[in-house]
Amino acid sequence: MIALTLSEIASIVSGQMFDIPDPGRQVTGPVVIDSREVRPDGLFAAFQGEHVDGHDYAQRAVEAGAAAVLAARPVGVPAIVVEDVEAALGALARAVVGRLGATVVALTGSAGKTSTKDLIAQLLQRLAPTVWTPGSFNNEIGLPLTALTADEGTRHLVLEMGARGVGHIRYLAELTPPRIGAVLNVGAAHIGEFGSREQIALAKGELAEALPAAAEGGVAVLNADDPLVRAMSSRTKARTVLFGEAEDADVRAEDVRLTETGQPSFTLRTPTGCSGVTLRLYGEHHVSNALAAAAVAHELGMPVDEIAQALSEAGQLSRWRMEVTERSDGVTVVNDAYNANPDSMRAALRALAAMGGAPRANGGRTWAVLGRMAELGEESLAEHDAVGRLAVRLNVSKLVAVGGLEARWLDMGAKNEGSWGEESVHVSDAQAAIDLLRSELRPGDVVLVKASRSVGLERVALELLDSAGEGEVAGR
Repeated sequence: MIALTLSEIASIVSGQMFDIPDPGRQVTGPVVIDSREVRPDGLFAAFQGEHVDGHDYAQRAVEAGAAAVLAARPVGVPAIVVEDVEAALGALARAVVGRLGATVVALTGSAGKTSTKDLIAQLLQRLAPTVWTPGSFNNEIGLPLTALTADEGTRHLVLEMGARGVGHIRYLAELTPPRIGAVLNVGAAHIGEFGSREQIALAKGELAEALPAAAEGGVAVLNADDPLVRAMSSRTKARTVLFGEAEDADVRAEDVRLTETGQPSFTLRTPTGCSGVTLRLYGEHHVSNALAAAAVAHELGMPVDEIAQALSEAGQLSRWRMEVTERSDGVTVVNDAYNANPDSMRAALRALAAMGGAPRANGGRTWAVLGRMAELGEESLAEHDAVGRLAVRLNVSKLVAVGGLEARWLDMGAKNEGSWGEESVHVSDAQAAIDLLRSELRPGDVVLVKASRSVGLERVALELLDSAGEGEVAGR
């Protein structure tokens, strides 16, 4: 974080200082919400959680080197006390970002946010010091914490913005006002909470609305291939840059194809030229992600040849997102278990099918180990049925549906589509899936593991790797 005194922080957050012997002490370390992560001269923000109260760890945080605690009540150690710790954290982030002089790049979308954020970060750090969202730290607590890791040397701040309802992205954009905003897509993720794709588009489009006018440098990077995203050009005063495979896209992909191992290859065309790209990531859905990243980098002055080279060298920075590991016995495990929605599930299945099409030892098979997709509301059962049917259409060798009612619909959809017998099986939990796979996997097989985060299906992938010894991780 940029250096601020405790008295400056208290003024920014409208807080009162308690038990602070030196108001001029500078905070230069990070702001954290876990006392175990405190660093010398940092700030510990104490949150009241459902099961744990951060105020109980104030003493530990100060003993670990925290200059003070941002708290909702006096805690017997140096503290800045505020009415609302979350609001204070946001106010501090807003003040710090205002002093940085860095270009803030924000992105949102129903799917692909984290992968695209990772790509943008890897491109922009070639231009200048860059700070970006770790993992999916994209809410009203995670976003300001990320912003507060930036310092005087930071030139690019890349922030992923999530939303659970209308107004959320507007709030996040107020905390860290972006100059460049990218909207990737509008899908079915969280449709149970929003009610419709149109409502999702209303929420995602708040990013376009938050951008400064074109005369002030505002740029809206929009997906030309998604009608609901393309329409957001009417909701922004910023200059619009379209990306996609559409002929009128400013940054587009031509001659898209997949390598034998399922990695996308294409010609990247920009207003200043074109160059070839072969991604290290798996699945054709990453083409759109790469184009969004390329559009941002192009706007910030990176030449097209450098963009293409950087994209071709970029890996996945965040765990459990199409994380491909080949075991020593030739079995390939694809851990995509961080989250799932209908769009990302379809993309992952297509990637699995492409990977299974490559020449493999002993005629390897493709396995889709799938679990529940959460927050789909009334569409849930139909969407799970459709995913099961898609697995059949893509000639996936084996479907293992894990869990309760939704998993039964995955299994039933597959069997109804293809009259499958033993090719599709429903199991009760992750352990049952692990036992089945351990007994039946053979060299050359490719196993995709995917479900919503709440299912915890990453255990299957991790157990498969632990039981055989990890091999080389590809595409990272």
